[in-house]
Amino acid sequence: MNPSTTPSTGFDPPRSPPDFSLVLGGPLFQLLRGARLEDDAATLVGRRIAAFVLLTWVPLLVAAAVEGLAWDGRVAVPFLRDAAVHARFLAALPLLVVAELVVHLRIRGVVAQFLEREIIAGAEIARFDGAIQSAMRLRNSVTAEVLMIALVYGLAISGIWRQTIGLDAATWYSPVVGPGAEFSAAGWWLAYVSLPLFQFLLLRWYFRLFVWARFLWQVSRLDLRLLPTHSDGVAGLAFLGNVSHAMAPLAAAHGAMVAGVLADAIFHTGVKLTDFSVEVFMVVALMLCLVVGPLLVFAPRLAAAKRAGNRAYGALAQRLAREFDTKWQRGGAPAGQPFVSSPDISALADYTNALNVVRTMQIVPFTRQALLQLAVATLLPIAPLLLTIMPLEQLLKLLLGVVV
Repeated sequence: MNPSTTPSTGFDPPRSPPDFSLVLGGPLFQLLRGARLEDDAATLVGRRIAAFVLLTWVPLLVAAAVEGLAWDGRVAVPFLRDAAVHARFLAALPLLVVAELVVHLRIRGVVAQFLEREIIAGAEIARFDGAIQSAMRLRNSVTAEVLMIALVYGLAISGIWRQTIGLDAATWYSPVVGPGAEFSAAGWWLAYVSLPLFQFLLLRWYFRLFVWARFLWQVSRLDLRLLPTHSDGVAGLAFLGNVSHAMAPLAAAHGAMVAGVLADAIFHTGVKLTDFSVEVFMVVALMLCLVVGPLLVFAPRLAAAKRAGNRAYGALAQRLAREFDTKWQRGGAPAGQPFVSSPDISALADYTNALNVVRTMQIVPFTRQALLQLAVATLLPIAPLLLTIMPLEQLLKLLLGVVV
């Protein structure tokens, strides 16, 4: 049998949970901790949300109000009617912060289970610890965050965001349409403070997901004690599917960003929600790839464990079935031994069940339910826009029909 599929034969002494966190590190983390907006448990969520909103959204409101661009009058799209800016800074940004606490608590527990379940072979513990230390060094990289800052300000200077998410109309951030268009005071703050900060936080999340994917890839290359007969149906790795729960706030943040942009397009340009079906599908696909895609690195190991389990337990079941047949069908049983109370029946049933577990074992450590939860978390902020294409009563009937 493949050594990666055999159970532990010894007892490994208990260890404290590994010091693994995708969140507690990096220059910005140290800066926020110095400002008492962050701590070593990522619990100061309310403070950070308030600070970021005060820095990104409130100045836009004040500047737009001073210039008379906050409400209807001077421009076609005043500040208070710009759904995208509110969705970005009052919904998506807070969700990115909330995701830090959720991911810190859940991912650390996921990593700990590799040791708690004795999935890592004893000789590989040092390499497992090395993978954790490597991930933490990369998470703390000053170079990575400097490059992200350079990228977001490069985008700000190039003005790409105006062509991608900006509206082709007189707006609170750009009151004049055409070649001579200039930013308002609120527009300058949006372009060089609010948007860069938001984009940096978003890029930092993508970087964290890269760190996580790299760590999982390194772990998948270790000698893993996978059990094809494990009752979870994934050789003992079903706990990895909990990642989808941890990433739900991040998925909702992406849904909120898309919902804001779509709302502006629907309310200010006259397009319909159905015109954006491809974009909605793409954001859901993006979240699925970012969250469950890294788990696919375990698929080759799980497939190998399943093949080895089928061979080993199939041969054992064959041997047991042959002995059962010889004993009870061909007269091999001792005279007078009762058939009904014989342990042979229970043993045959047990090994048959074990073989069935191996045969139905999955080779990916996540379920359809996990995929559905991520999709729902992403689509939930977009769902209210359905009211633009159907009445509330009809929408409620549709949702009830799906649930019930």
